[in-house]
Amino acid sequence: MTAPTAPAAATREAYPVALSELVEQGIDVVALDADLSASTMGYQFGEKYPERWHSVGIAEANMVGIGAGYAATGKTAFIASFASFLPGRCFDQIRTSVAQPKGGLNVNCVASHGGVTVGEDGASAQAIEDLALMTSLIPFDVIVPADFESARQAIIAVGKTTRPSYVRTGRPKVAAIYDRSFRFEIGRANVLRPGSDVTLIACGILVGIALDAAAQLAADGISARVIDMATIKPIDRDAVLAAARETGAIVTAEEHQTHGGLGTQVARVLAETLPTPVAFVGVDRYGTSGKWDELLGYFELTPGRLAAAAKDAIARKR
Repeated sequence: MTAPTAPAAATREAYPVALSELVEQGIDVVALDADLSASTMGYQFGEKYPERWHSVGIAEANMVGIGAGYAATGKTAFIASFASFLPGRCFDQIRTSVAQPKGGLNVNCVASHGGVTVGEDGASAQAIEDLALMTSLIPFDVIVPADFESARQAIIAVGKTTRPSYVRTGRPKVAAIYDRSFRFEIGRANVLRPGSDVTLIACGILVGIALDAAAQLAADGISARVIDMATIKPIDRDAVLAAARETGAIVTAEEHQTHGGLGTQVARVLAETLPTPVAFVGVDRYGTSGKWDELLGYFELTPGRLAAAAKDAIARKR
C-alpha cells in the first residue's frame, strides 16, 4: 500500500458515494433517513436516485420497520441516523423486526456521529453504548471503519451480503490511512505496522491514534504492532491470536465503552484460546460538549494513554 494522498474526510461522507456505487453495480438498494440526512449525508444519494431514497421524519423506529419491509420483498435496505438514535432509540425494533425474522433480514444500519467526536452536541448525543447493543444481536455484522476509503469499501461490502449489518461512521474529517489499492473484507483485520513487543488493536478514529502511539513507543525502544480491527463482529480471531503469540501483550483502543465493544470481543477470543495480558482503552464515563479534538484529550483517547497502556500490558507478560 502506497502512502495515501487523499485529503482528510469524514467517514460519513463515504455513505452516499458507496450507495451510488452499489446501484451502479446492479444492487437493488433502497435507503431511508429519519430527518438527519444532511448529517448522515444520505440526502446526496437521494438527489441522485430520488426513487430509491425516502425521509421518514423524526421516526427512527418506524424507519426500522419500513426498512425491514423493503428487505422482506428482496430489496437491499439501508437505514441511517445518528448512533445515539440508531440503535439508541430503536433497539427493540431492530431486534424484533430485523435480527429475529428468517435469521436476519437484509437491513444495513449506517449510524453516523458515533462516539464522543460528535463534539458540541454533548453527552446525550455521544454514543458510547452502540457497539455493545449491536454486537449482542446474533446475525449482525458490526463494523467501525477508520477513514473514508475503508468506510466506502465497508458499506459496499455489507451491501453485497444478505446479512444485516451495522456500520458506524463519524463526524470529523480524519486523515486518510488507505488508498484505492486497499481491499476491505468483512471479518478481516489489517496490520498497519509490524511489531514484536506489544500489539495495539484499534478501530475507527483510534486507528490513527494507535499509529501515533506506536511511533512514541518506538522512540522508547518498544516495537508495537498496529492492527486496524474494523470488523468488531465477526472478529478476526486469527489476527488476534497471532498478535498474542508473537507479541505477548495487547492493547485495545476504541471510541466506546470498554464494555461490550472491541475490547470485549478481543478478550473473549483470548480467554477461550490463549490468555494474554490486555489493557483496555475506551470511554467509561459520560461526556460533555466541546470540540471533537479537544474531547479526545478530555477522554484521554490519546497516543500517550495508549503508549502507557502498552507499557502496562508488557509489564504483565509472564
